[in-house]
Amino acid sequence: MAAIAKPSRRRRSAAWLAAGLAAALIASPAARAQAVKDEPKAKADAKPAAKKAARYEVPPTYANVHYGDHERQVLDFFKADSPTPTPLVVNIHGGGWVAGDKVGVGGLKRYLANGISVASINYRYIKQAEEQGLKPPVKGPLEDAARAIQFLRSKAGEWNIDKTKIAATGGSAGACSSLWLAFHDDMAKPDSPDPVARESTRLFTAAVSGAQTSLEPKQLREWIPNMRYGGHAFGFSGPGGNGRDSQFQKFYDHRDEVADWIKEYSPIAHVTRDDPPIFMIYPAQDKPPVKGEEQKDPTHTALLGLILEEKLKAEGVESRLDYIGRKDPEFPDIPSYLIAKLKPAKP
Repeated sequence: MAAIAKPSRRRRSAAWLAAGLAAALIASPAARAQAVKDEPKAKADAKPAAKKAARYEVPPTYANVHYGDHERQVLDFFKADSPTPTPLVVNIHGGGWVAGDKVGVGGLKRYLANGISVASINYRYIKQAEEQGLKPPVKGPLEDAARAIQFLRSKAGEWNIDKTKIAATGGSAGACSSLWLAFHDDMAKPDSPDPVARESTRLFTAAVSGAQTSLEPKQLREWIPNMRYGGHAFGFSGPGGNGRDSQFQKFYDHRDEVADWIKEYSPIAHVTRDDPPIFMIYPAQDKPPVKGEEQKDPTHTALLGLILEEKLKAEGVESRLDYIGRKDPEFPDIPSYLIAKLKPAKP
C-alpha cells in the first residue's frame, strides 16, 4: 500500500479552522456569529505555529541558565570536550539593544572543534531598562554583559573554563558591548557578599563585526555627517521608545546634559594602553570610507573602526581592522582570529 503523505502543519491548521467553521454553521446563530468573529484570530494563531524556530548548529550543553533575576538575563553554554580548562568565546547578539536573541553563533562548530567553549547571552533591552527606571537605559544591556562575564567566570571549575582566556564577540550593538567590556576598567567588587560580583569583567581579546565604537555625538557627526545612531542609549528615543534613530539631533543638541553618561558607556572613552588586542570587521561597507563623507550605512560604517583605530594606535594597543579595500592579510573572519588568539599553534 502506498504511504499516505502527512499534511503540513500549515495545512492541518487550515483544515482544523475549516472544520471549526463548518461545525459552527450547524450550531446556533450566536455560535455562528462568534465563530466568524474568532476567524481572524484563529488564522493569526495558526501562522506562528508554522514558523520554524531559530536553532543553533548544535544543542547547548546548558540552556537558558540565569545569570540574573530578569527573564532576559539568561545564557546558553556549549562545553568543548577537553581534559583541561578551555578558553571561552562569549557571544553578545546585536539588534540595537532593542531586539535580537542569543540563538545563532557564527563559527560555533569551529570553536568547539578547536577546544574552545562558547556562551551566548541575552540581556535586557533598552525599553526594559527604561521600565525599570535605569538611567541611562544603556546601563541595562551593557552591565548585563559584564554580569554575564562574571557569572561565567564563577562557573569556571564546574564548566571547565580557563578564566584567563575569555573573549567577547558580537555584531552591531553586541559588538559595541564587547568593546566596552574590552576597554573598561575591571568592574569586580572584591568585597561584595555576592561571589559572582567578586569575579573580574576583563577580557583576553575581542573580535567584532559592524561595531559602534563611540557614542559621542559630536565626534560621530564630525566623521559621519549622516550619523543617526546612539541617542536611544541615553533616553533620546522618541515617544514610547519607538524612534531609535529619529532623535539623534536632539541627542546632539543636549549632549552636554548627558556628558558623564557618554563618557561611562562609550567604548572609546575607556581605551588605555593596557587593553587587550582587538579585531574589527565591517562587512556592510560598500566602498573605502572617507572621513567627513555621508555613508550608505552610517550605523555600521568602517569609519567607526577608523575612529577607534586612531585611538588604539595612539595608546599602543594591538588592533586589526578589516573592510572593503583593506582586507586583513591573515584572518578572513572572526572565528579565524579568535581561534588563533585563544589556541595559538604550538611551536
